[in-house]
Amino acid sequence: MQIAQQLAAEAVHQVLTGRNLGVTLDAMFSRQRSLTPQQRGMTQDLSYGCLRQYGQLQALLNQLLQKPLQDERLRCLLLVAIYQLQQARAASHTIVDQAVQASAQFKKPWVKGLTNAVLRNFLRQQDALVKNIDPTDDVARYSYPQWWVNKLRHQYPQEWEAMLLAGNQHPPMTLRVNRRHLSVEAYSQQLADAGIAASLLGGSAVTLTQPIPVERIPGFLEGDVSVQDAGAQWAAPLLDLAPGMRVLDACCAPGGKTSHILELADVDLVAMDSDAGRLRRTEENLQRLKLKAQLVTGDAADASGWWDGRPFERILADVPCTASGIVRRHVDIKWLRREADVASFVRQQALILPQLWQCLAKGGKLLYATCSVFHEENQQQIDRFLQQHADAKQLPLSQDASPHARHGQLYPCAAHDGFFYALLQKN
Repeated sequence: MQIAQQLAAEAVHQVLTGRNLGVTLDAMFSRQRSLTPQQRGMTQDLSYGCLRQYGQLQALLNQLLQKPLQDERLRCLLLVAIYQLQQARAASHTIVDQAVQASAQFKKPWVKGLTNAVLRNFLRQQDALVKNIDPTDDVARYSYPQWWVNKLRHQYPQEWEAMLLAGNQHPPMTLRVNRRHLSVEAYSQQLADAGIAASLLGGSAVTLTQPIPVERIPGFLEGDVSVQDAGAQWAAPLLDLAPGMRVLDACCAPGGKTSHILELADVDLVAMDSDAGRLRRTEENLQRLKLKAQLVTGDAADASGWWDGRPFERILADVPCTASGIVRRHVDIKWLRREADVASFVRQQALILPQLWQCLAKGGKLLYATCSVFHEENQQQIDRFLQQHADAKQLPLSQDASPHARHGQLYPCAAHDGFFYALLQKN
């Protein structure tokens, strides 16, 4: 437990100084090759959990300190330990003792005593400390930056609180059945036969009651299913594909939507991404599913560098965004993003859209997609584009009948993450 506490505290510290959590953990695990699978799993669980509840944990710790800590790494260790004590998955005295031992790394004589006192005081006063959190402190109450809470409160007067709370839940594990191989019903029966509880969400989506390692998912290695959020599974059907079409999947990595397109129709697909490393993940996904596409490294904001002049009948523009709709899967996003980043992504999207639009055939359709819930990146971006392009028309979406979707905006909920879709036709 001690090594997991130390590594998780370091990972949290790295995120709070601006580093991506996934990259940080991968680097740690590469250096610490002697870690057991259990230690890796605990490190990951503690890192994600601490960042998911960081606002509240910080408010609790502040009540336990007489003055702010100067050592940020020690602060992160205390936050991780308080998170552990809240979860009560191990004996409290063991968590405290291990944290005290872990604090010895700071090589200061007073640190072990402080760590012990803070954590034992937390155990004695836990209920009172939670009650004493200022109810007007949104950061402590919701564990999001204040600007994020303000933005959602303004843009979603009715739904904002439910959206914030949904983003703090553990994400469901949802599968996409490859209907080239078998029906959703047949696969659901396979799961039942294997003793794996699941529910059908419509379309090709099946959600497992409890997440399991991918190697235990029946048919995964054979390409019968892929792991993909139910909201992300909207994209390919919305393209209205037909056999023989020339299709572009721009910003395609890691390839979940790419493979879904090919599962639905025999199309001539060009899958493009600006990151050659991430494009390799698309290739690996296609190989597992025994699907083929033309993979291209290119910048969606500059068609001159990769487009051969042949128009596409369908384009999926899954553009870079704040990823504000998928924070339950990427908990570091809440603390890495700054309010100014929204405008930066909006500018990037505004460069990509017209570049891809020129690649679309007359009568063709372009599906604009983000995993964001911020209006600036979504319908407001589309409205500006429509004002500037008289040959563009926004089409209604059939899936908008979902109770957690409105005008192409999917709200984060128990069934799916937050996404936005806008289908445009070229007149």
